Parts: sequence; structure tokens; C-alpha cells
Amino acid sequence: MRIGIVGCGIGGMAAAIALAREGHGVTLFERFNEPAPVGAGLLLQPSGLEALGALGLRDEVEARGARVAALRGRTPSGRPVIDLSYARWKPNCYGLGAHRATLFSALHRAVRDAGVEIRCGAEIVRIETPARPVLIDTGENRLGPFDLAIIANGAASGLRDGLLPKARAPLYPWGAIWTIRPDQTAQWDGVLAQVYAGARVMIGVLPVGDAPDSTGKNVALFWSLREDDHAAWRKAGVNAWRAAVASYWPEAARLLDGPLDISTLSYARYRDVQAWPWGKDATLLLGDAAHATSPQLGQGANLALADAVALAATLRGRAVAPALACYRRSRAGPIAWVQFMSAALTPVFQSRSAFIGWARDWILGPLSRCWPFSQIMLATLTGAATLPFAMLLSGVAKFLVPNRRN
Repeated sequence: MRIGIVGCGIGGMAAAIALAREGHGVTLFERFNEPAPVGAGLLLQPSGLEALGALGLRDEVEARGARVAALRGRTPSGRPVIDLSYARWKPNCYGLGAHRATLFSALHRAVRDAGVEIRCGAEIVRIETPARPVLIDTGENRLGPFDLAIIANGAASGLRDGLLPKARAPLYPWGAIWTIRPDQTAQWDGVLAQVYAGARVMIGVLPVGDAPDSTGKNVALFWSLREDDHAAWRKAGVNAWRAAVASYWPEAARLLDGPLDISTLSYARYRDVQAWPWGKDATLLLGDAAHATSPQLGQGANLALADAVALAATLRGRAVAPALACYRRSRAGPIAWVQFMSAALTPVFQSRSAFIGWARDWILGPLSRCWPFSQIMLATLTGAATLPFAMLLSGVAKFLVPNRRN
């Protein structure tokens, strides 16, 4: 089968590897002249690690990442808000903090080793005849036709609307500042730690292991920030940010000691993508292009990796149409659960409501330690949760999220 993939990100490369190893002829199109990772740190959940294992890349990524045994969140005064240990889900279960460059380099090497043709500087602007897809680039070159086209160029995909005019991808009003910092004392080993001040302030520290241009252990520090506050934050400067972090979490503020150029800090913005049925005919949306959510649940990379492995498995021995129908059935439940929970939980951690933050601090902490709520939360965290009525609840989430303006 001849397959064209748009986007050299996590989902696109993982799909290229899995499909090329199944014997398909795969061409990967990337709009940049040199593909590179975007972002700082990410948390690979057991579901994502399982997918990396299927791709034969788990050991390589684990060797450079940092194991995470628990997620713990508290208020500045020390009141527990979240306390989730992976071992309470299954013995020997854990997540893995990693720099995005770690995952990118492993996938990129495997793409080349699998014999995938990579065409850089090829920006695909539209798709003709989705049943026998032809990809059109900015130079009006016709690429294809392909037996299957996979659109994996991210949450802001410009190709999605052409396939599914009713798809929606509103921006969240909240984003996050990210930076990678050295952890010389190994103080942050083993835990994704967060501090919340109401629902307006969320600070997190994630161990990520190796990082480019850095030796020893590193962490990713993130600071939740509304888009309409971003300009004022930049104008105030690094010292004002250090002081703000210190006022909520002095230990985390010490990670910001030393040289720090505000222009090098990443501001990530996020979309809620509702695009069922994830494509048309023999053209499929995959990863964030199909179902991006708020990063509150940390599932974006994990879903993309699982998408890729599931797609390769369902194409094995099947024609395109029945294979894609099988793929949608297999992925609908897990993805709809993440979308639903993201819609429900994001305003609990990112909003201007003082009441929501107060209620969360008093209710969520005890619930996270009590069965069955703890198991539901752990199933969501690990990527194991699904829904029998997945598409119904996904539809509910679709109407909740675009109208939220917290």
C-alpha cells in the first residue's frame, strides 16, 4: 500500500515507523526544511510507553528519561489536592518524564531506519479526491495519488477544515510557560509535583532526565498563564516571574536561579479539537490533528503514539475502508474519555473562578485517595480508561468546551 503522511511530529513519525515495518511504502511530508521537536517536557503514560514498546523504542527513550512514580499537587499552604501513585493502579507501573527532543530523536532515527522517504520543505495546503488522496503543496505540485493519506500535522492543522467543514478547534484561553532547568540536587526525582493557588495559578515541576545542551538531571517547569495576560507577563520580565513563583512555591523558584532569558521561554497554546469521524474516505486525521485537548491530563503524545500503533494493526490484512472503520471503533472509547474528562477538569485547574478553586481544594484531595474515585483518576492518568458510550459523551464535551470562557 502507498501511504502519504503529513507532519513529522510524534504521531506522524510513529505512524510512519509502524506502517513501513508492515511493508507499506511510506512518504512523510514536513513543511519545515529541517524537522525539529516543538516544546519542552512531556509525561509518557503507561499507554504511551506500551506503544513505544511496540515500536521497539521504549528502552532507548527510558534510558534518557526519568521515571515518575506519582503525581502530587497541593496548595501553597501545603493542603493536598491530588495524590496519585501509579503503584496503586498496578505494581511496577510508572510514567516517564522526557524532554521532547528525546522522544523526537528516537522516532526520527527509527523513521530513517525503516526506509521511510522524508520530504522536507513540503507544505501541504489541500487534499484532492480523499478517496484516492492527492496532496497539493504550496507550489501546486500534485503528490500522489496515495492509497491512504494520514494528516498528523498538529492541533492547528489547516487541512482539517477541508476534510470536515463542521470540525471545531477553538483555542483554550489558558496556555503555559515552559522551561527546562537543571536539577543538580536530584530534589525532584520520581514525582510530577504541582502547586495550585485557586484555579488561577498552577505551577508544575516534571523530571525529564537528559536535555539537549545539558548534562545531568533536568526538570521541566511550567506556569499556567492566560493568553490575554501573556504580553503583560513578558513586559514584567524574568525577575518579576521569579518573585511570583517564589511567593507560591519557594523551592520551585530556586530552579529559576542563574541566567534566564525571557525570549527563550516557550509559551504553549492549546486547542480543543472535535473532528469526528477523524477524516474522510481514505484520508485520516491522527493525533492532535484529530483530537487535541487541554494538556491538563497529559495525554496528547500518548494518544498519538497509541493511534499510530493501532492504525498499523488494523491495516494488517484489511482493505483501507474496513481497516479505518475498525480503527475508529478501537480508538473511540479511550479518546472520547480523555476529551470528556479534559472538558470537565480543565476549568477546575485553569479558570478565574475563586469558588471552583476553593471547592477543588476541599473535595478533590480526599477523593483522590478514596476508592472508587482514586481508581477512576488513575485509569484516566495511565491511559487505561474508556467509555461504552464514548461518542455520546464526546458530543457533550464538544458543546461544553467551546462555550467555556473562564
